[in-house]
Amino acid sequence: MLRNCFLVVFLAITALGFAQEPKKDSIVSHRDSISNDSIEDYYVRFEGDSILMSSIELDEVYIFGKLEFANRNDKLRYYILRRKTLKVYPYAKLAAERLVELNDSLQHIKKRRHQKRYTRKVQKYIEGEFSEELKKLTRTEGQILVKLIHRQTGTTAFDLVKDLRSGWRAFWYNTTASLFKISLKEEFRPVEIHEDYLIEDILQRAFAASRLERQKSVLDYDYAQLSNKWKSNSPQPKD
Repeated sequence: MLRNCFLVVFLAITALGFAQEPKKDSIVSHRDSISNDSIEDYYVRFEGDSILMSSIELDEVYIFGKLEFANRNDKLRYYILRRKTLKVYPYAKLAAERLVELNDSLQHIKKRRHQKRYTRKVQKYIEGEFSEELKKLTRTEGQILVKLIHRQTGTTAFDLVKDLRSGWRAFWYNTTASLFKISLKEEFRPVEIHEDYLIEDILQRAFAASRLERQKSVLDYDYAQLSNKWKSNSPQPKD
């Protein structure tokens, strides 16, 4: 029953087909000589854009400190949490992408009956692709997935099921999950909860190392500020 709960949550917020990878913008260099002096300015133009730019906006870069732990148990818990987070993050990322696709598609379907028919078709497709993998999640992996879905969408898994299926189904699934100490209403709160901050730290390090494909959280928090806060509030001497 618990595994079916995870599956329904995921199916309810995913959409048909995989989004195509956007083409990477190719950079075309252009040299503009200034007639009044010998200084040469270099400009770049992105493919499909007619505007020349003198600079390129880069993504934020974080400098990570060495991982430090109070003791061996804390170190072990962190690495277990990292393994589970890296495992379930791709599902949360995919859920966010499918939610956007689903909402976009439903906007073009006027009749409620046709919307339900389309949603059921989507669910059957996704079930064939991911059901076996999702059913293998453990309790802790399932709870991390619920939190990451909130991180990626800004909405709890409970509310997503409620909006896309029905309030009764959402209540039933949440009640079933609670028997296994999992709440579909769980939110991702790295500002207040240390474990959630550790999950964010794991993600940021994985993004920087290209182990995971980066997808920004829709929630309002700053990782650098979080790191300063938890470092000052919870100093951890080296193991």
